[in-house]
This record gives sequence, C-alpha cells and structure tokens, in this order.
Amino acid sequence: MPPLPPLVAPGPELTPAQVSRYSRHLLVPGMGIEAQRRLLAARVAVVGAGGLGSPTISYLAAAGVGHLTIIDDDDVDPTNLQRQVIHRLDAVGRSKVESAAGFVAGLNPDVSVQVRHERITPENARELLEGHDVVLDGADNFPTRYAVSDAATALGTPVVWAAVLRFDAQLSTFVPGRPGAVSLRDLFPRPPRPEDVPSCAEAGVLGALVGQVGSIMAAEVVKLVCGFGEPLVDRVLLVDALTQRTREVPLRPVGDLLPPPTHEPVRELVPLPELSAEEVRSVLRGTDAPLLLDVREPAEHALGTVPGALTVPVGEVLTWEHLETLPDGPVVVYCKTGPRARRAAAHLVRLGHPDVSVMTGGMLAWIERVDPSLPSY
Repeated sequence: MPPLPPLVAPGPELTPAQVSRYSRHLLVPGMGIEAQRRLLAARVAVVGAGGLGSPTISYLAAAGVGHLTIIDDDDVDPTNLQRQVIHRLDAVGRSKVESAAGFVAGLNPDVSVQVRHERITPENARELLEGHDVVLDGADNFPTRYAVSDAATALGTPVVWAAVLRFDAQLSTFVPGRPGAVSLRDLFPRPPRPEDVPSCAEAGVLGALVGQVGSIMAAEVVKLVCGFGEPLVDRVLLVDALTQRTREVPLRPVGDLLPPPTHEPVRELVPLPELSAEEVRSVLRGTDAPLLLDVREPAEHALGTVPGALTVPVGEVLTWEHLETLPDGPVVVYCKTGPRARRAAAHLVRLGHPDVSVMTGGMLAWIERVDPSLPSY
C-alpha cells in the first residue's frame, strides 16, 4: 500500500527543554523535529485504561502526544495490578481514568488529559470520540469494540485495535475513507455470543503480553500521526507469546463475500433455576445433597473449590453426548461468576437431565459469602 500522509500538522516550534526531552526521537530516521511537533499537536482517544491501555498510555505520554482522552467506566481492582502497570496499590478502589491521569501528570507535563469515567455505547460513542486524530481501542468486550469501530468509521477517524487472551493477541489498524478500507466488522462480521468469548477474568492473560501488544499499538499511533513507516493497515498481526512467533494475515472488505444468514432455528433458551451461595451451602447439609459440578479450568480448581465438587472444565462438559458421566440426582453447576456454568447447565438440560441449577455468582459469591478463607481472583 502507498505511504499514508501524516494525520496531524506540526505544532509550535520545540522549546529547548522539549528538544532535550525528546532528543532520542529527534535522532530516529523518519522522525526528527517535525514529527515531534506533530505528536505534540495530536489528540488521541484511548478506550480502556486497563491491560492494553496501561502500556499505550505510558508510551504515548512519554512520546509527547499532546492530548489524551482516557475513557473507562471501571475502577482499579487488586486483580488488575498483575498487568495494568500504570495503576499502583494505593489506587485500588479509584476510577481507572483518574489513576491513569495521575500517572500521566507525573510523567510528562506536556500532555493534557481529559478523563471520561463512562462506558462507551452506540449512543454516546460518536460524542466521546469526535475531535480526535486517532482512537486506540483497548476495550475488553465486543459491544464496546463495535461501538468504537462504528463511530470511528462514521467520523473518518483511524482506529488502532487489539485483543489479548492467555498467550495470544491480534492487532490491526483501521483507516476509514480509503478505497477498500476495512473495519472491525470486516474482521468479525457477526458479533459472537457473550458466552462463546471468555474474558481475561475467566481465561487469564499473560501480563507481559499486554505490555508487548500495547507497545506495538503505541508505535502504530506514532506512525499514523507522523506519517512514516507502514502501519498495520489491511492486515492482522497475530502474536503467540507461548512460542514467541508472529504472523500476519491479510484483511479485505467482507462486502458480498459474507454468506447470507442461515435459516436454522435459533437455539431455544433453556430456563435454569438458580441457587444463591447460601442456599447451596444449606442444601449440601441435607440428606439429599445435589452433585456440585465445577466447570472452571484446572488452574482455577487449584485455587479452591466448593467441598465435594466434581471438577470438569466447561469445554469437556460440552462434548458430552449422554448423561452416563453423571450420577443420578440433582446437579448444581458453578464457575467463577456464572456464564460458563449457565452454558454447561443448558447443555445438560438439552441432554435430558431433569434437575439442573446454577449457583448464582459462582465461586466468587461462595468465597465472599460462605468461605472467605479462599483467595478471590
């Protein structure tokens, strides 16, 4: 593809202090003083101040991007600290955007920050993203990603996008307005069902990997703003941290290539009774105690289970074609918070099991309200 023009016009001349601060940028072939002036004049919206947002905010602020709008509706939790490196222990309980803004203020006074402590939706996405030169999408769920993609496409604003889970990552850069331009909807034309896409809270993520991927995202922003190099346009970079291999695949507009929706009947909703953690504790003490089925992953089982539970990962449960694996009697299914348990329980009902329930809130509810001696995760 031909080189992309710079997104941002150069700002004011650098001060002597800025020449010193950004001197290592000024020495890089293809950058120099003019590119640094473009960075200082740039406005970048960062969606998500979590795993991917942390390294990107760090490196964009250090690079001298003049304005950052940080958008996130979440608060800092102790489980974030394993990978979200801009947040410190004393920030637990604070909003991530305020914590991130404090980090930037302590790093680079050249960078102004606007915080938006709210969730992006199709209704507010355009208002939140308007007026920025680039959007960096570090969201952790598909509804937000689609809202960002659709609004940025309508605004004509480039998006640097990535997703990370366990040891794997995907990255791409979407630049609308070009002939044959692609967006997230060309990569994932149809949104997956929430229960089909595990979150980092359910599946885990290698902390160092989000730093690696976030650094690549920040470099993409710098290249777009300054107009040098070859951004990840029309291609998806795949990163496998377990083998430390990367490869890329081309991305083309879906257009008429997308097959029409099938007319298969929609899978019926399965009604699933729910029991609270306290109710599960109570029935376990009775004479007709149900079988507890823990459908989390083995690494989660190692952190603790409800006493007496049968531990079978959800993926294995979903391969069952009959009920002979389970003893007779009622079954209560649980996972960490609920989605995997409901999926497994619905499968058991479809196989013909007459008495299946789900423990509301999953293992976290059990830990919080029944056995706080177990570690929360």
